[in-house]
Amino acid sequence: QVQLVESGGGLVQAGGSLRLSCAASGRTFSRYAMGWFRQAPGQERSFVAGISWNSISTYYADSVKGRFTISRDNAKNTVYLQMNSLKPEDTAVYYCASSHSSDVYSYQYQYAYWGQGTQVTVSS
Repeated sequence: QVQLVESGGGLVQAGGSLRLSCAASGRTFSRYAMGWFRQAPGQERSFVAGISWNSISTYYADSVKGRFTISRDNAKNTVYLQMNSLKPEDTAVYYCASSHSSDVYSYQYQYAYWGQGTQVTVSS
């Protein structure tokens, strides 16, 4: 059974930083691309960042480019999302996801497994 468990969310002031982690089990983590998505209240879930199986390729939504960094540690079966210069509009539940593929994509249907999410709240 594949499990993805996010952690690291919380309340932070605008301009601050948070680091999200997602620990994976039940699947050969290193074979698959990983992604982070988010869902704000009243909005659909959207792509934030993705990383290929070997970390060579990364891809970001325009809204987070230059502020967020995705990384992974295949030895620890963990993917990270470093979020800097946070804005109130970054407030959302953040989900990690494990792809069907080794290459990174931004569409939700390309991801096979999902975590339960972690809340990030940015106050102004």
